[in-house]
Amino acid sequence: MVISNKPLRFLVAILVACLPLFTVANPVVDSTKQEEVAVSSESAIVPEASNDVAHTEANDVKAEIKEFINHHLLDSHSFTFNANKETGEHYGFSLPIILWDNGLQVFSSAAFHHGPVADVAEHNGNFYKLHHEKIYKTDAQGTLTEAHGHPTNVQPLDLSITKSVVGILFVAILMLVLFSSLAKSYAKNGGIAKGAGRFFEPLVIYVRDEIAIPNIGEKGYKKYMSYLLTIFFFIFFLNILGLTPFGFNVTGNIAITFSLAILTYLITTFTANKNYWGHIFWMPGVPTPMKFILAPIELLGTIIKPFSLMIRLYANILAGHVVLMSIIGLMFIFKSWIGSTLSFGLAFALSILEILVAFLQAYIFTMLSALYFGAGNEAHHHEEAHH
Repeated sequence: MVISNKPLRFLVAILVACLPLFTVANPVVDSTKQEEVAVSSESAIVPEASNDVAHTEANDVKAEIKEFINHHLLDSHSFTFNANKETGEHYGFSLPIILWDNGLQVFSSAAFHHGPVADVAEHNGNFYKLHHEKIYKTDAQGTLTEAHGHPTNVQPLDLSITKSVVGILFVAILMLVLFSSLAKSYAKNGGIAKGAGRFFEPLVIYVRDEIAIPNIGEKGYKKYMSYLLTIFFFIFFLNILGLTPFGFNVTGNIAITFSLAILTYLITTFTANKNYWGHIFWMPGVPTPMKFILAPIELLGTIIKPFSLMIRLYANILAGHVVLMSIIGLMFIFKSWIGSTLSFGLAFALSILEILVAFLQAYIFTMLSALYFGAGNEAHHHEEAHH
């Protein structure tokens, strides 16, 4: 595929414009000053005690860095920007908990943190415990019965507005406002984009000219453009949002990427022509006995394709966040200006690369979806292989 100079220049402009969006992590790390030990007859045990203290401090730092990484990667029922373990102060806001447990149960996630028992909330006479961001039904003391390391308590149907849902709603509203204004500016200015729409118009044209038309064809690309544009900007905006220090990791959640892949699979399946299914179940030019062997393999291939979409987006985004957070965490482990400077420089360079990955993953998902749509609408060719 040949990419014109205009989209390349525009991609460079995106990278330059988004440079301030690199993630700056600020985990809360307790720093303790070691007390000076007077030299005495028991000085022989001082080095061993000092090593124990240093080892304990190192383990505490590593544990807190791991906790911070998990806080950034995992979904949450509350939105916490920062927390101070010493004072117990949390900076953020609570999110609504919506459960179906003998009826609809709606309350704030703050109930888990302000009750008499830690992480236990009471509502309408029912007690719920928040354990690793999963909600279980318990007694007033928050007792969890475990089997093989996993709680066996009843889990009510959780329909809560989590941090990932907030990110999805934010991006959805942002896209609605941006592209509604772009459409209105076309109507008002004789087909010329004005305002913020000027920034996104080249990307819209790029998706049409470089992704949709080459892979689907001039005749059938228009009916897929709405989905392709939506999926491209949805993934791109969520990837950029994940680079901010607000703890969003929506596209690094396999449930989200699974849902997006299912949409591509359903659209491909229900819009494909009979020629597409004919090549799956009764391949032309293939000996009849082989058709019975190849048909199940071809049918399985239609499922593997969207599965690869799901894994590719999930794994790349999740791995990028883990590596970036780990490199930032090294600054608090080295505790030296050389190691911290190197870690910061590497983290900064990786943040810039992550911006490129954010665009690249949106492009790949959209391009492969268009490729599958094109395969499903491919015209019948009379040239068959002869054996």
